[in-house]
Amino acid sequence: MTDAERRLWSHLRASQLGGVKFTRQFPIGNHIVDFACRSLRLVIECDGGQHSGSLPDEGRTRAIEAHGYKAVRFWNHEILENTDGVLEAIAEEVALARNER
Repeated sequence: MTDAERRLWSHLRASQLGGVKFTRQFPIGNHIVDFACRSLRLVIECDGGQHSGSLPDEGRTRAIEAHGYKAVRFWNHEILENTDGVLEAIAEEVALARNER
């Protein structure tokens, strides 16, 4: 795991965020996502600089979403420099996903 993934996982593991369970390195179709909340069908991806404007990432997101998941992406530097803001954004996505169920 990258530093950003470790930081985020320390907050997502053991149902710490809104009482929902996230799994790391979860397979969806032909892809392995960084973090997934299976019950809410929500995926969190951590992206480094190599992902900037990446067409393969757009295809990957479409493939993940074709399996019924919503994919949310955060830059590694964003996770490291604004962890609280990222966690707040994830909590909002969790709340939205709960309301859609």
